[in-house]
Amino acid sequence: MVDLTGKWALVTGAARGIGRLAADFLAGRGCNIIVQSRTPEASEKTAEELKRSGISTLAVSAEFTDMASVRQMLQSIDDAGMDVDIVLNNAGMQVAYRTQYCETPVEDYEKSFLINTIAPMMICYHFLPKMQARGFGRIVNTTSGIRLEPEQAGYSASKAALDKVTIDIGSRLQGSNVLINLTDPGWCRTDLGGPHAPNAPQSALPGVIVGALVDDGRSGRFFNAGLFYGMTPEEAVRKAESMESPY
Repeated sequence: MVDLTGKWALVTGAARGIGRLAADFLAGRGCNIIVQSRTPEASEKTAEELKRSGISTLAVSAEFTDMASVRQMLQSIDDAGMDVDIVLNNAGMQVAYRTQYCETPVEDYEKSFLINTIAPMMICYHFLPKMQARGFGRIVNTTSGIRLEPEQAGYSASKAALDKVTIDIGSRLQGSNVLINLTDPGWCRTDLGGPHAPNAPQSALPGVIVGALVDDGRSGRFFNAGLFYGMTPEEAVRKAESMESPY
């Protein structure tokens, strides 16, 4: 299992919900955190709170519908001079639920793909070569289990696209110490999932983190976070490394 002590992790959407829980989890195991949210204020507040775990933090912000904002965020991380060992692409948005799905506007697709596919992949493309040059890295992209719901077409299509690119990149990384995998936190009671979701956000841990902890050289896998609920990190890693890839 990967030792997180002293490593740097970029956690997007880290100011609330599952992203915040993931950041707390990593920080509690000695991992330094780069906190991303939409606003500097939210990022800075979260970064200060995470420092109570005795780690170092960096607060950054970006609006994922604006690629110039994403590029500026990446540049600010580079300028700060630390190496990013782990990326948790947690941030995402469900733009609408269209009961009249044949009236789905083009804007649903445009916004969904920017936030849920393009921004996280630009982050992957930025850090992946640096990880390969150093010989270590873990990227975990958050997907969704939504299927057969045309009412959520923009969201589900954007996540399906993220799945496709992640799996394709993973095919090129097999056997290396730079791994890229997918996780689905399940339908949780977060701002995205809404108050009527069946699962508490805590049920996503340690499953949404397990892709950062595995150490078996396999990429392009899908980890259903709910399968790991209640496990220790060590138990979760053993289970993850024993699983066959569905792809």
